[in-house]
Amino acid sequence: QVQLVESGGALVQAGGSLRLSCAMSGRTFSSYVMGWFRQVPGKEREFVAAISRSGMTPNYADSVKGRFTISRSNVKNTVYLQMNSLKPEDTAVYYCAAGGVVATTAPEYEYWGQGTQVTVSS
Repeated sequence: QVQLVESGGALVQAGGSLRLSCAMSGRTFSSYVMGWFRQVPGKEREFVAAISRSGMTPNYADSVKGRFTISRSNVKNTVYLQMNSLKPEDTAVYYCAAGGVVATTAPEYEYWGQGTQVTVSS
């Protein structure tokens, strides 16, 4: 059974930085495309970034492009999301996900973590 465990969420001031991590167990990490999504109450889960199995093809939502960087370590079975120049509108629960294709929609991903809260104060 695949397990994804996120960490790194916190309260941070606007303009600050955070790095989220998501560790996978139970399957071969390098076999999966990895993605990050976020969700605020009352809204649909929103695509943030995705990365191919090799790590050579990152994809970002326009709202985070230039500020966030997705990366992965197939040795440590972990995907990361480095978030810089954070804004209050980045406040959300952030989820990592594993799937078969680099996609921007949640149904394309098969496995999900439990989420980690990121709060950006103004």
